Amino acid sequence: MKLFPVIAEYFKMDGGACFGVVPKSIWQKHVPVDENNMVPLSSRCLLADTGDRLILVDTGMGNKQSEKFFSYFFRFGEENLENSFEKLGYRFEQVTDLILTHLHFDHVGGAVKWGEDGKTPETVFPNATYYCTKTQWDWAMNPNPREKASYFEENMLPLFENGQLEFIHEDGPFCEGVNLEIKDGHTKGQIVPVFDYKGRKIVFTADFIASVLNIPLPYVPSYDVDPIKSMEEKEEFLNRALKENMVLFFEHDYQHECCTLEQTPKGIRAKDFFKLSDL
Repeated sequence: MKLFPVIAEYFKMDGGACFGVVPKSIWQKHVPVDENNMVPLSSRCLLADTGDRLILVDTGMGNKQSEKFFSYFFRFGEENLENSFEKLGYRFEQVTDLILTHLHFDHVGGAVKWGEDGKTPETVFPNATYYCTKTQWDWAMNPNPREKASYFEENMLPLFENGQLEFIHEDGPFCEGVNLEIKDGHTKGQIVPVFDYKGRKIVFTADFIASVLNIPLPYVPSYDVDPIKSMEEKEEFLNRALKENMVLFFEHDYQHECCTLEQTPKGIRAKDFFKLSDL
């Protein structure tokens, strides 16, 4: 298996929202913050070439929403999915499977684009089967007030209407070398894919652990629908990940792509930082 990071975009979000109840006086020591209290984030997707399948995890924001909408997220840099694929020598048509960790706009938006008429939705990966959990689908189709602003029907319904969407119902194997875990703290039915790679387990942490700074238990984003559940899930996972020497691959950490873990007097923390290409 070959694994490649794929940058869909860089953007910014409010630092307080990213770290929840942890005060700015603490978190600003560890992450750059601008005059508007915004911190830089990445949409770092993951491409897995198994030899007979090409699997992409998440798609970033895409470009369907309005200019006003995107103005809230201060996108920066020139990176996008198409450029990232071109650099790796792959085409969208080659993707066979697309795992959507969940259906928030910054994870699924790039799965669908507007056609030439500017109003007809088209799937970006025409030969792929898309996957999300049935729990997340049901949650997104009837969103609660807290998450409603993160779900857009044009990002999701075309996948279902085209017959390209399949549902995951439980934890377990996806294919050889890929296992799926399901977490419910950030949003109901979020998928956390785990890849067997060069004798290690590579965990695509998505919004389960969005960045290195979200590893400590109290650092739960304000976006999570069930912060206590998030902490419980994270504690169980971190203990297991430390024991099994897993590698965390971060979707939203602008500064760090991967890390390992270590036990410290303050709890489990990041140990070594590196890129997948360094393994």
